[in-house]
Amino acid sequence: MDLSVVVPTLNGRDALVEALDALAAYAPAAEVVVANGPSVDGTSGMTREHDAVDVLLELSERNLNAARNAGIDAAAGDVVAFVGQDTQIEAAWPAAVADAVADGADAVTGPIHRNVEGGVTTEAVEEDTVGGREVTFFDGGNVALTRDALDELDGFDEYLQTGAARDAAHRLAGMDRDVAWATDACVLRQEKDDIQHRLPEDTDESPWGLKYRALAYRLTKNYGVTPRVVARIVRHALGDAGSVGADVVRGEAELSEWAAAGAAVVPNLWRGGQDGVAARVADRTPRRNPNGVSSRMDRVHARHDT
Repeated sequence: MDLSVVVPTLNGRDALVEALDALAAYAPAAEVVVANGPSVDGTSGMTREHDAVDVLLELSERNLNAARNAGIDAAAGDVVAFVGQDTQIEAAWPAAVADAVADGADAVTGPIHRNVEGGVTTEAVEEDTVGGREVTFFDGGNVALTRDALDELDGFDEYLQTGAARDAAHRLAGMDRDVAWATDACVLRQEKDDIQHRLPEDTDESPWGLKYRALAYRLTKNYGVTPRVVARIVRHALGDAGSVGADVVRGEAELSEWAAAGAAVVPNLWRGGQDGVAARVADRTPRRNPNGVSSRMDRVHARHDT
């Protein structure tokens, strides 16, 4: 197995150093591709000098999935992994990925350990049945996919500002691709990547609006507009509305926050649903990805082979 590791980054220099140090220590034979958004914190200089890095890609846009797709296009390995800028692989991770691929997996994911006050939390496998598909979800900061699976997916959907990894999981399930959960494919994440730092600085988008536009988009794109899809979206919205409402009752949130969340959710559900239907029409193949790797060639404005 020839392994490439893509690390998208944007203004995360200090955390990125630790991620690269872990790759140098535990996966020294892997090709490491760093896809750098328009960082202004010295990321480029540090990356070009780090021993773990083989390729540095400079991008001009703040789009996580464009960075991932640029990395896919540049990576040479027959297995391509994605690690977050704030995510450190653990010692057993490379062998766990290799073993799962050798056993026939098309994608491999595993637990994410998070440092919290008083200890460490660990995320477990998340599986669900959606539209008759058995879907195994994965975090975009801890997953490895075979080149064959990535080519069939055409990478990640760049329409999505959030939820593109979940979208890819739906599409893999639709292709009958196997996503393996390997308990030893562990990573440590110091802090959760903030969606807002990936958006244009002048955006007025809210996290609630982004979440529900992405949810409506990926469900309608992958499954169409069906009663089950509509019911699933409504169930999500009612659950979040109840959760925020409970926070208001307890005094942990303002009533204005609840109202603002609702005002953001409704129009974004409509917009995401419309865009999802349009994307479903634009790509009728199982990949369901009109905004993937092959859709454009202008992501990278500079490449450095370090």
